Amino acid sequence: MDFKDYYKILGVPKQASQEEIKKAYRKLAVKHHPDKNPGNKQAEEKFKEINEAYDVLGDPKKRKKYDELGANWNHYQNMGNQGRNPFEGQNFGGSQNYGWEDAFGSGGSGKNGGGSSFFDFFEQFFSGSSAGGSSRFDFGEEGSISGQNYEGEAKITLEEAFLGCEKVFELGNERIKIKLKPGVRHQQVLRVKGKGGQNRGFRGDLLLKVLIAPHPLFERNENDLSCTVQVDLYTAILGGKVEVPTLNGSKRIQIPAGTANGKKLRLKGLGMPDYKNTAILGDLYATIQVQIPQNLTDEEIMLFKKLAQLRGVQVEN
Repeated sequence: MDFKDYYKILGVPKQASQEEIKKAYRKLAVKHHPDKNPGNKQAEEKFKEINEAYDVLGDPKKRKKYDELGANWNHYQNMGNQGRNPFEGQNFGGSQNYGWEDAFGSGGSGKNGGGSSFFDFFEQFFSGSSAGGSSRFDFGEEGSISGQNYEGEAKITLEEAFLGCEKVFELGNERIKIKLKPGVRHQQVLRVKGKGGQNRGFRGDLLLKVLIAPHPLFERNENDLSCTVQVDLYTAILGGKVEVPTLNGSKRIQIPAGTANGKKLRLKGLGMPDYKNTAILGDLYATIQVQIPQNLTDEEIMLFKKLAQLRGVQVEN
């Protein structure tokens, strides 16, 4: 039998957040709901499949177990023999028994209003259980069939997050080269399959938390960047061109005449690339900070006083 890809069914990537999964489920559920498709058997089956997928991915605990199963599916499948339970006769976790019900939650009512169809897929795969009851094991941390997950940190600069980069890690005697895509975010956790601890022939994963160092010029908000641009008083009043820093070199832009202190200028497409689609770029917001001239000469002071008089401003010394 084939492995059911619940992420594909909901049309979301494996790194999707719980909120993204929920939005995708709601959108598809409305589209394929039987009330909107009376008599359409295909839509009805699709609706059941969507609910089955969300029943698992919508629950963080079930989703974690499902991800662990999916990562080792080929191994499990190869161990099977014409429908025979590949785990039959094996003892996992000592004398303690762990069931599918324990690992994935009880088979109560699901989000589709009936019994949890999540078990349809797994019961089909483990249909060759022994006479003593259903095949039982756990994907948990201790006594689990999969190896222990390792955790680590990848410290990078904002420039590296912008361009993408490669990092090398030492795991015992093994050197692992990890490629980070452009747009990776601070504290984003990346999963490197099969680089964790080993247990009974199964390898856990390496979980890398990305830490992006603070930048002296830019602050990041999602895919947008913000910075401060120093502008002299005369350019702010009369208008002119100034250099604005970006993560891909500086850009010369026009400052409109009469630009006020604190005004934000939006530079479209000069922010961070989106991690899921690097062709999509955020924006850069440059906040104008007007510089007041210092150490004025007597002539300059006289000219400023004359300007004040022309504007009807009374200056008291």
